[in-house]
Amino acid sequence: MAIGKVFFVMTLGFITVLLTYQLVGEVISKGLDLPLPGPVVGMGLLFITLLIRGGLPEGLKKTSQGLLSHLSLLFVPAGVGVMMHMHLLANEWQAISVALVASTALTVLITAAVMVGLTRLTGDAPSNEEIKRD
Repeated sequence: MAIGKVFFVMTLGFITVLLTYQLVGEVISKGLDLPLPGPVVGMGLLFITLLIRGGLPEGLKKTSQGLLSHLSLLFVPAGVGVMMHMHLLANEWQAISVALVASTALTVLITAAVMVGLTRLTGDAPSNEEIKRD
């Protein structure tokens, strides 16, 4: 996507709306001493607003898609932060590796259990004939 197209798709007004919700979420989170990050609170408020409104404005949708298409750029500062603390990674690589493998395995197991539970609850399990056809 060309830079000109991105600029026109991501209008300043809708970027301001997104940043305002983030700011309000930050103020609420800090003001009430919530254990949630401000942007998460702001995202929840935006979600509630969109539910009440009954839909997503086209401009907000295009702005969000434009931001999401460049999401990888937002990881650059985090990557720089990791590189700044490389000595900590070198000292704690075993614990970090165990935590990553264990949390990934736990996530897969919990996801499978939830899927099986919801399939049983809703009765949407595929029949043996459907499985054999695939």
